[in-house]
Amino acid sequence: MRRLQMVAIGAASCVCVLAVTPRPAYALFSDAAVVAAIKLLQAFTGSALDTMTKNLTTSIDSNLSSLTNPNSVASLLTKGFTQVANYAKAQVGAQSQLMDAQDAAMAGFLRRQQETGIRDEHMMNPEFCAGLDAQQSTVAASKAARSAVYAIATVSDPRGEAGQGTPSYYGKSQGTDANMSLHLKRYCSSDDVAQGLCSSVSRLPNADQRAASLFGADTLSADGAVDAANDYATTLIQPVAPAALRGEQLSSLRGREAATRRRSYNSRMSLARWVTGYVTSLGVPSVTLTRDQKAEMTAEGLTPLDKASWLQAMALEVNRRVSSVSWNASLQAMPPASVMREVATEMAQANYLALQNYRLSLYLATMGATRVAQEEEVAFKDGLTPMPSPTINP
Repeated sequence: MRRLQMVAIGAASCVCVLAVTPRPAYALFSDAAVVAAIKLLQAFTGSALDTMTKNLTTSIDSNLSSLTNPNSVASLLTKGFTQVANYAKAQVGAQSQLMDAQDAAMAGFLRRQQETGIRDEHMMNPEFCAGLDAQQSTVAASKAARSAVYAIATVSDPRGEAGQGTPSYYGKSQGTDANMSLHLKRYCSSDDVAQGLCSSVSRLPNADQRAASLFGADTLSADGAVDAANDYATTLIQPVAPAALRGEQLSSLRGREAATRRRSYNSRMSLARWVTGYVTSLGVPSVTLTRDQKAEMTAEGLTPLDKASWLQAMALEVNRRVSSVSWNASLQAMPPASVMREVATEMAQANYLALQNYRLSLYLATMGATRVAQEEEVAFKDGLTPMPSPTINP
């Protein structure tokens, strides 16, 4: 290549000399020889230029587009594109692995979440356990209250009937004296002391004539409150029972009529005493309170009791779902299944209370019917004119 360049430069110099230098008059060469030399030089120069161009073209092609030349631009670009493609494929593979790992992790998370939900759905909430304990206490207290009302009726009914062994069996004055003696013994007031009827004021003065003795507390204390409630019911309904009908009072015709009216009177008094006895029995302490029930009493500002009545147990259970902070906080965190259990429990309590109200409505309906019968009996007597007894031929 270098030799060709030198030849081309020399030929160009000759051409320039020939073109510029004027032909001398004494030239040794003819024109034809000069022309032939010029043509020969041109041919040689063109061939050299063609060769040089061809070599340059080959070199450029080899350096640019030849795939066999590892240093060509095409080879370098091919290697670069191949590497980029490999990177892309590796990136797709890595992304696939990342997505697979993410899917696996999410699937595990969702499975654990589902298992947690299933566990929460089947686990018993502590509030539900506390409610169940309270409901069992309520049912036990209801059974104890029923026994208490029977015990009260066992004492009050013979007294109202002036049965044998009761004060009024011997006369109404004896019944009056017995009632007064009981009042002075248990419920002596300052007025009674001033009159010299008793020596000192009792712990519960006049409790046998005050409604607070019956309705003042949900649980009647065992240190005299139950007796005070029962004595108040006695003073309210039948402070002194009429004297019993005995001997000739029962054998005569008028005696038999009087006995019939006395039985009607006794039945009405028994109904009235049963209702007041039922109310009293609901306040009789009968069941041991649980730790949660005592905590609820403390939260309500009440003194915790070891034993409480049906009314107290029921009131604590109702109030717990109204004002208890812990129960309402637990309700906010309960899963749907636990909330549904609470709803079912409250519906069961509503049914239970509806049954108790139905039982009480039976008592009230019976008392209403009795009152109507009494009023009609009085109206019937007032509307009749006494008539002589008819003579009936045998």
